[in-house]
Amino acid sequence: DKLCDQISDAILDEALRQDPLARVAAECFATTGLVVVGGEISTTAHLDIETIARRTLRRIGYTDESIGIDADTCTIQNVIHEQSPDIAQGVNKGEGLDTELGAGDQGIMFGYACRQTDTYMPLPISLSHQLLRALTNKRQSGALPYLRPDSKAQVTVEFEERTPVSVHTVVISTQHDPDASHDQVTRDVISVIKEVIPDTLLHSDTRFLINPTGRFVIGGPHGDAGLTGRKIIVDTYGGWSSHGGGAFSGKDATKVDRSGAYMARYIAKNLVAAGIADDIEIQLAYAIGVSKPISVYVDTRGTSSYDDATIISLIHDHFELSPEGIITSLDLRRPIYEQTAAYGHFGRDDIDVSWEKLDKVDAIKASVAILELA
Repeated sequence: DKLCDQISDAILDEALRQDPLARVAAECFATTGLVVVGGEISTTAHLDIETIARRTLRRIGYTDESIGIDADTCTIQNVIHEQSPDIAQGVNKGEGLDTELGAGDQGIMFGYACRQTDTYMPLPISLSHQLLRALTNKRQSGALPYLRPDSKAQVTVEFEERTPVSVHTVVISTQHDPDASHDQVTRDVISVIKEVIPDTLLHSDTRFLINPTGRFVIGGPHGDAGLTGRKIIVDTYGGWSSHGGGAFSGKDATKVDRSGAYMARYIAKNLVAAGIADDIEIQLAYAIGVSKPISVYVDTRGTSSYDDATIISLIHDHFELSPEGIITSLDLRRPIYEQTAAYGHFGRDDIDVSWEKLDKVDAIKASVAILELA
């Protein structure tokens, strides 16, 4: 699934590189020896879909059928067509019922932030992403050369109230060469876990479940077919916060599934960093072709001294919520998306993305100071 997300976002990035106004909804399906790319794209860019797909497969490490798929010999099918004119007229500025650029779809989007980690993310999903990055680094550096690209992690954390106190269980399933024994994989992966997770969170009873079936040789698209947009919880907050249901990858920023969720995260992170709440979830709702959100909702889960009406007023004062305002303020017409299609879209301190910036904190604090003086 994440392979397909990366192909979809690689196509989006190439479209935006040539045509920042491209409308893209690129979907990907991968199975044994086959990658199918479909969806809707309207752009002046020339897109060599086959080259983009093969390059992405090769970068990830899928270069042999025995691993799951071979970037150089697999079949690539391209069944992309243009965006529906019925949708386009609602989104294009001045063409629909709204004079401004309208939302590309209806739906609700959520953003979240908390103080569990330095990146304002829930600890379980943060640790899961760190573990997978570490395993990838070990594979690509040659430190653990028997590892293969397919892997996933799950971390169970014990909490007291809403404060994390220890790691209860770590589950990692990672594909490996046939010659690697289960004991070797277990020993090496536990060593990586202990490099990533602080000693203060591990204890003698922490469970390590490494390849729980005992063997993981057949993987990638050969072991499990993949599809763009099927890992929406991995992409966001690991189930700690709500999700509106819309996927991200392969969609340009007129699709509020993506841009609305990015703005909601941006709002939530800046509000928490400004001291408005220790834990906050933001919900935005849109109607297709309409430029303004049809609702804004906040839930501070009892961690704020400010009422919801005050917080919503701060949101309207400091953040652009129309699709065009979101795209402009977050600078979303750039080829920045392939890097988000693995290891999550939020809480990333290894890439430079606008929705993770804390550039509204001082202005929010100044507004609050004025309110308190009043």
